[in-house]
Amino acid sequence: MPSPAQRPALIIANQWEDYELLDTGNGMKQERWGPYNLVRPDPQIIWHRPDNKPWEGWDGYYHRSSTGGGKWEFRRPLPDDWKIRYRSLVFKIHPTSFKHTGLFPEQAVNWDWFSAKIRASRAAGNEVAVLNLFGYTGAATCAAAAAGANVCHVDAAEGMVKWCKENAALSGLAEAPIRYIADDCLKFVRREIKRGRRYDAIIMDPPTFGRGSSGEMWRLEDQLWELLLECAHLLSDRPLFFLINAYTARLSPTVVANLLSDLLGSRSGTLTAGEIGLPVKRDGKVLPCGIYGRWEA
Repeated sequence: MPSPAQRPALIIANQWEDYELLDTGNGMKQERWGPYNLVRPDPQIIWHRPDNKPWEGWDGYYHRSSTGGGKWEFRRPLPDDWKIRYRSLVFKIHPTSFKHTGLFPEQAVNWDWFSAKIRASRAAGNEVAVLNLFGYTGAATCAAAAAGANVCHVDAAEGMVKWCKENAALSGLAEAPIRYIADDCLKFVRREIKRGRRYDAIIMDPPTFGRGSSGEMWRLEDQLWELLLECAHLLSDRPLFFLINAYTARLSPTVVANLLSDLLGSRSGTLTAGEIGLPVKRDGKVLPCGIYGRWEA
């Protein structure tokens, strides 16, 4: 039986050099992405800025539209994309029409955690196969590959899979053993089971809502447990870890811990769960950026 999860813990991604969360307030955050400062909305930021001061020193500002969506305003011409580094990894940053940049910097604390586990297993002479579901632009894929794992990267969006390839190449991992798959995650997992494949570790970052490569609808509350049950069949006899990230306010860390406990209850290991956050440079606050659940052997 896995050890029961302790009280949910907050872990903070505070080892960045090319990224900083500079300030927060009034529903917005100001960040330094390499040489450029961007101001973007964040629904968690319901506190106010001192004296409601206007934002200063920004290069790009994302304005929400009252009808949904929004658009960027740039004070000066910015390149279409640029690069930032985390340790040995290099990522392409591109401000998208949906306010995102192609990277979630708070996840660095998870990259460090599972990279250490992969390196330790490799040092003991073990091969490590990792499945990364809902892999987005592949930061976790690159981190796992850089640590020495064979990685299968799956995302329903072909554009995200292509972006992952670019990030891998930028990080010196163009020839690394990475499989790039554009597919619906649940369908892919079921095919992998039939093919008899096994993985030593699984990473997943499921969205609240989503659409598969052929138009399949995904609702986290309805389908996450179904996906987890299928993933259990893909685990090797001696799995290394299972990591779930989530950004929806509808789930608490305790819910994710309970899911992993039910899924992996017959295996010896340890469960931890909590929030992931980023430190705010101006005042030392921590911005919560989602939840995680970890099972590790």
